[in-house]
Amino acid sequence: MAVLAWLLLAGPVLAVRAVHVDGITTLPADQVQEAAGIGSGTPLLRVDVDAAEARVARLPQVRSVEVTRDWPDSVVITVLERVPVAVVGDAGRRSLVDAEGVLFDTVTGPVPDGVVPLEVASPGPKDPATRAGIAALGSLPRDVRKKVESAAAHGADDVTLTLTDGTVVRWGDASESRAKSAALVGVLEQIDADRLDPAATIDVSTPDAVVLR
Repeated sequence: MAVLAWLLLAGPVLAVRAVHVDGITTLPADQVQEAAGIGSGTPLLRVDVDAAEARVARLPQVRSVEVTRDWPDSVVITVLERVPVAVVGDAGRRSLVDAEGVLFDTVTGPVPDGVVPLEVASPGPKDPATRAGIAALGSLPRDVRKKVESAAAHGADDVTLTLTDGTVVRWGDASESRAKSAALVGVLEQIDADRLDPAATIDVSTPDAVVLR
């Protein structure tokens, strides 16, 4: 029993020889490994997976993380990264925003494809206007979101989108975002097929009674 206890708690046989990182797309693996702070040679049974998870979770780009022991000699860190939906702020000090309204990374150059500039007074996950703007953008299919030049949320019930061709979409509040998205997609398809004339404004604030002006 003493030998077994020594092998598990102090011996080199069941010790960490590798730390693997899964699920990352933009985060460097070495940054995650460094944040986890799991030293090579640490007996697997002594690896504090909860503490390692807490350290990795402090990385702004991480939405969730799970650290597991992979016997006999490795640790696996599975990361779910935040996915940007919008970008807020002025050029040179803009921040990416995910679907929860969390500002998690600074952008100095071009933003990722499909990420829309969002004008909002007080960006953040607790701001109703931010949540409304993100709800609108997050409900759009990716191919439609690429057609959105910019968005603005001047209040929780006053969201507008501006398309790349200059069309203004009046969205209203965050309610029925899926239905509003479907209504907008339908209208754009009709316009593209020449079954509807292009409009300067598309009002989908009441999705079952869309108004074109």
